[in-house]
Amino acid sequence: MAKSPQAFRTISEAADEVGAPQHVLRFWETKFTFVAPLKRAGGRRFYRPQDIVLLKAVKRLLHDEGLTIKGVQRLFREQGLKRIAAWGDPEGLVAFEPEGATPEPAPAPAPAAVSSVRLRQVLAELEGARARLEAALSRSA
Repeated sequence: MAKSPQAFRTISEAADEVGAPQHVLRFWETKFTFVAPLKRAGGRRFYRPQDIVLLKAVKRLLHDEGLTIKGVQRLFREQGLKRIAAWGDPEGLVAFEPEGATPEPAPAPAPAAVSSVRLRQVLAELEGARARLEAALSRSA
C-alpha cells in the first residue's frame, strides 16, 4: 500500500523521491541549515513533505540551475525559506510552514550613508598600510 502524501518518509524513501543518494541528503544537512529532518532515537531520520520539497529545491538549484552551495546559501539568506521552497514545489502543492524550521531572515538594514570625506580617509589609511607592508616585505626578501 502506498503512503499518504502527508506521511513521513525514511531517508531511503526521501532519496528515491528526490533522486539523490542518501549520503548526499546527509551532506546537504551539513551545508544547509534549512534542511532539517526529524531525528528519532538512534539518529533515524524522518522527512516531512516540506523537507522533501526543500531537498528537491536544493537538487534543482545545484544540478539544474548551476548554483554553487554558497549560491544556494546566499539565496536562502537574501530571499528566505519560502523562495527556496518554490524551486522544489513550483505549483505550491505542499503547505509550507515547516515546524521548527529556521525563520526567514529579516531584510538587511539599509547601508548607512558614508561621506566621501570619510571614504578618502579610509583609502589614505589603507594606502599607508599597503606602503608599510610593501616596505616590510622588501626588507625580508
